[in-house]
Amino acid sequence: MQLVLALIPLVAGVLVGIGGFLGWRGKLSRDTGAGLRTAATLRSDEAFAVGNRVAALPTMGAGALGVASGLAALAMPTVTGAVIATVIGVVAVLGLVYGGGVLGSRAAAAVPEPEPARGCGGCACGGGGCAAANAN
Repeated sequence: MQLVLALIPLVAGVLVGIGGFLGWRGKLSRDTGAGLRTAATLRSDEAFAVGNRVAALPTMGAGALGVASGLAALAMPTVTGAVIATVIGVVAVLGLVYGGGVLGSRAAAAVPEPEPARGCGGCACGGGGCAAANAN
């Protein structure tokens, strides 16, 4: 029973910690399913990178606390101690991930909107440019 309880925050901590590390290193992209996904971070690649970099430190801390609480649950002499360590670890992981998400989303919202494409933008409209293609 203690092993099962210990695995909950331990596995969550490892996964969350890896996600935080990848965000800190800038290895996450909007095309993958990982990373902070809010309206603010999905506006542009730059906003996504900034939001995930800001959220990375609390997320890595959440991962470390998850691993530590999982190990503490294994070291507890009773099942009650393991339950307490697991609950504390899960609450800590969720709280820090939530806090990192809020900070990352706010940082991404501060990134200016991307400039819209101007002019032809390489549309290969042919002779006469975009004005001739739009006249049809």
